[in-house]
Amino acid sequence: MDFLPDYWQVMTIRLLLAAIFCGLIGLEREVKGHPAGFRTHLLVGIGSCLMMLLSNYGFEDFMAAHENARMDPARLPAYVVSGIGFLGAGTILVHGIKVKGLTTAASIWVVAGIGLVVGNGMYYAAILATVVVILSLLFLNKLEGVFINKPNVRQLNIVIENKSISIKKVVELVERQRMSVEKVSVEDYRNNRDRDYMKVVLMVKTPKEGVSPDMFDQLNEHDHIYKVYT
Repeated sequence: MDFLPDYWQVMTIRLLLAAIFCGLIGLEREVKGHPAGFRTHLLVGIGSCLMMLLSNYGFEDFMAAHENARMDPARLPAYVVSGIGFLGAGTILVHGIKVKGLTTAASIWVVAGIGLVVGNGMYYAAILATVVVILSLLFLNKLEGVFINKPNVRQLNIVIENKSISIKKVVELVERQRMSVEKVSVEDYRNNRDRDYMKVVLMVKTPKEGVSPDMFDQLNEHDHIYKVYT
């Protein structure tokens, strides 16, 4: 790159490294089918690196022309750190009692940090952070399953004929399937049939192996239960 000025070479190397490091993290998210994947992480990393380069090199002419001017190089990076939270929030979804996307939101925030440190020339910190993040995403989830016994709580929806079976009876039927009922609520349920139905929403703690098809079959066999789904 002898044909480029020295600071151009620095910018080129840093932008490419930010793309590689952040792209690797995004690739792991892409392979696992998360909403923010390879392109999102790569763009966040490059954008963060670009803001850091702008902060370091973008105002040199202005500073040279105004000897009394003072500049804080941390101002632009600070806005990146706070502003990236809005992008991460877009990956978080609430489904029943489960919150999904928190890890992806955190990975977006981390790649923004990696882009900033690469833009500032802190290559070792960027490499180490990338390795730690990738290893965490690949293996920590499996280690949690081995060492931490998390309660398997999920939402179970049972549509019943209105006034034909009591909610207490529904709870008893569910608990016979080795599920512990944590919370019960009732909602209206309308369909194109003449009979009225209502939906019983149960938060249940299921066995470690989850809910088997046999459990659904046994619940559906009851005469007054119209539909069972999660």
